[in-house]
Amino acid sequence: MGSEIVLILLGAILVMIVFGIHIGIALGLVSGVGIYLIVGNAGAAVSLISSTAYDAIRNEIFAVIPLFVLMGDIVAKSGAATDLYRLCDRGLSRLPGRLAVATVAGNAVFAAVTGVSVASAATFSRVAYPEMRRFGYDRKLALGAVAGSACLGMLIPPSILLIVWGVLTEISIGALFVAGVLPGVVLALLFATYNVVKAIRNPALAPPLLKDVSDEESPESRRAEQFGGVGIVALIALVIGGIWNGFFTPTEAAGVGVVGALVLGFAKGMRGADLLAAIYDAGKTTAPILFLLITASMYSRLLAFGGIVSIIQNFFNGLGVGPVVLVLIIALIWLVLGMLIDSVSIILLTVPIFAPLIAQTGFDPLAFAIFGILVIEAGLLTPPFGLLVYTVKGSVPDPEVTLAEIFIGSMPYVGMILLVAALIWAFPLLATGLTQIM
Repeated sequence: MGSEIVLILLGAILVMIVFGIHIGIALGLVSGVGIYLIVGNAGAAVSLISSTAYDAIRNEIFAVIPLFVLMGDIVAKSGAATDLYRLCDRGLSRLPGRLAVATVAGNAVFAAVTGVSVASAATFSRVAYPEMRRFGYDRKLALGAVAGSACLGMLIPPSILLIVWGVLTEISIGALFVAGVLPGVVLALLFATYNVVKAIRNPALAPPLLKDVSDEESPESRRAEQFGGVGIVALIALVIGGIWNGFFTPTEAAGVGVVGALVLGFAKGMRGADLLAAIYDAGKTTAPILFLLITASMYSRLLAFGGIVSIIQNFFNGLGVGPVVLVLIIALIWLVLGMLIDSVSIILLTVPIFAPLIAQTGFDPLAFAIFGILVIEAGLLTPPFGLLVYTVKGSVPDPEVTLAEIFIGSMPYVGMILLVAALIWAFPLLATGLTQIM
């Protein structure tokens, strides 16, 4: 009886999502109703739900999310992201399409500070897009470079999606961070190569610069940019290096990272108003995520009570499909959901069900996590939801930009993301190699 109730309620969740009810509210309502129907006692149901919510949020690992987001917001508002972009541009001066490549490189490094793709998209929409347009870059190419490369923030540590995945599956977050590095670098190189090839094949899309962008800058401005760019790299080395070498736990590293970001921001001239704005923005980003994590814990408890994971496993086993077909089905579900809801919600809804299924096939759980993040990441750029596309549209200082242009410019990046995901499925060592060395 319990399994039938859960199956019906899973359908109810999808209906509520289609009708625009927030995923967190849908998960909470369905979990509460489902547990009550299964146990048959309102008091016991409330007790189970409250204890589940309390146990979910009191874990110190959850502090990683607001701290890393705050670190990224402080760095972004200090102006160091602009410094980083300028330095990347100057270092790539001999490459065709250098401003687009600098956008990819800047996003790759900035991703190691923010962990949130939306922050990267909003920042580089204001920093990189106007620069590319000023020098005659095609609008779709410029928009695609900003939106597509922002996806790196969900893969390169400290990624919020990796943290959420680790919390749900009880995989070491430090190991997930290490596993995301090499695929993130491969993806960034693929993005950069794409822009170089586009610029060589059609120079009109990315005209060669007649003068160095930095020619207009004063020596003082250049020194300030070098300080900001080097400061970001030092902050990354402190946080990620501390985790990899065992000096910090991820939670401790996040706290140290915030202190480092404060030092960098203060040195860059950041003061009270900007700091308050960074704290406020970090709160706006993390509060919904933590609420979702609480309701997702309740949802996981419902799945356990109803035995739904075993039922789904038996269903797929009954179909007689092999691991490859199973993965294709899962990837298709993720891509469809990516058109409707955000990435964190997709992970919370599906990973408690899919991770045990894949574990039965013997596929490495770290490699599956990176594979899953990449496929879900592609949904950030696909219509009609395309969270990053809407972020770029709302942030870019160009009223003539349309959503259609951003979606068109982003489509090649979707293909490249899925290509790397396929490589990880075929060669899991791409994700697990560094973890085995370290």
